[in-house]
Amino acid sequence: MHRRETFPAHSDKGKMNLSAKVVGLFAIVFASAAVALTQQPVIVQPGAPGQPSKTLAPETRPTLPPVSRADVDFMQGMIMHHQQAVEMTALIASHSDNKELAGLGAKISTSQTDEIRYMERWLAARGEATSMTMPGMPEMDRSGNPMKPMPGMLTAEQMDALKKARGVDFDRLFLAGMIQHHQGALVMVKDLFGSAGAGQDADLFNFATDADNTQRAEIVLMQRMLAEIGEKKRS
Repeated sequence: MHRRETFPAHSDKGKMNLSAKVVGLFAIVFASAAVALTQQPVIVQPGAPGQPSKTLAPETRPTLPPVSRADVDFMQGMIMHHQQAVEMTALIASHSDNKELAGLGAKISTSQTDEIRYMERWLAARGEATSMTMPGMPEMDRSGNPMKPMPGMLTAEQMDALKKARGVDFDRLFLAGMIQHHQGALVMVKDLFGSAGAGQDADLFNFATDADNTQRAEIVLMQRMLAEIGEKKRS
């Protein structure tokens, strides 16, 4: 004969109690979440050194820090500056067979195109024009005055000579011209940080600092490449 298994009579009751406890626990969790969702977030503004923090109203919204005229001029001018660098790099594919130069040119083109987009967004977010020239009149600024030459930018004559050169002559002119171009950008960063009240915006400060570091490193690389071309011509 088979033995018949028996279970304690209170087993079903225990399961019911456990289920009730689980349901109750979920109810507490959901109730707590509902309360949290209805509460307004607490916004705390840290105080200056030695000063206490203060709680702001829930409807407080962040605002962009004020910018100076020098900040706007820097961003508008650097867009124009970068645009010429991108124009220069676009010549490499048809004017040179130097693979190292092609790699450098691709890096400069990509990074400076991305930076142009960033600077345009920065200016647009602050209600500023993305160009410092008068619409339809690239030789005039927005005040109607003749545009001043940007530091380091190649002249029309230099650009024409670059477009006409081929092979090693192009490589040499490109490197010399881009070194000049990068050095001009360093001057622009120096002038920005030397202007009273300028460079206080955190985004602009980080951008200008990164641009300065990157272009200094690229200048060193291009000086080395230019020296190597000179050695080959002498040998």
